[in-house]
Amino acid sequence: MRKQADSRGQAGFEDLENYFNYFTEIEECFRKCRGTATLLSPLDWALIESWKEARIPLEAALNGIERAFTKYAKRPRPFEKINSLAYCTQAVMRAAEELKTSLVEGGGNRESRSNADRAQFTAEEIQGYLNRNAEILDEAGRYWQEKGQPPVAHDLGEAAAGLRKLAGEQAAAAANPGAGAGPGLSLQDLENHLSAVEDKLTASVTRAAPVELLAEIRQEAERGLVRCRQEMTAAQIESVERQFQKKRLYEHYGIPRLSLFYF
Repeated sequence: MRKQADSRGQAGFEDLENYFNYFTEIEECFRKCRGTATLLSPLDWALIESWKEARIPLEAALNGIERAFTKYAKRPRPFEKINSLAYCTQAVMRAAEELKTSLVEGGGNRESRSNADRAQFTAEEIQGYLNRNAEILDEAGRYWQEKGQPPVAHDLGEAAAGLRKLAGEQAAAAANPGAGAGPGLSLQDLENHLSAVEDKLTASVTRAAPVELLAEIRQEAERGLVRCRQEMTAAQIESVERQFQKKRLYEHYGIPRLSLFYF
């Protein structure tokens, strides 16, 4: 389902299909620049999520990471390693602004990727993905119902029903391979719907989460960001903390990520 890691193309700001390998390419770029098979931390993943949320083009993210490592290597002690993506944040933001400027000055006439170079999803694959996540949500709903949290259980069940409805709409397209998300339902429409479901679930579990759990998550985020705050703006830190809290709450409540980015 993923393209080759070194296939960058010319990512635009509004082309959803160009982002399906967003996380993998950023992870592989960071590892390559660092020269080790380092695993990204949960906060690093939250940072990538915040870049995606801010619609930072993949091209800008990769260029920014490479620039940050190049600059860091010129320091007096080049043997020291960059341990977090957060160090690359400002370079990524600058690369994004430069790309945006070049798009405006060039009239937006950058060559787009060919259809063969895009991530493709068949109707059957999308249907299976939606149904699998619906099953996970149903299971989580039953668990939290037994644990005495009926509001969360209700919202999980409602989300599962919504996914099954979407999956049913893919059945008609399944007979026509290559139709993508099917007639009348583009990948962008589907992604928007899934994002709305995620937003509702996030609000639900945030309301239901014990104060102690929220405090623990916040403390974990603060510890992880202590060395990187000088490289980030207040808005960027807030975005990472929000995404990190969402990640931890989803793990706690057994909720899968629904976005097609996690296909």
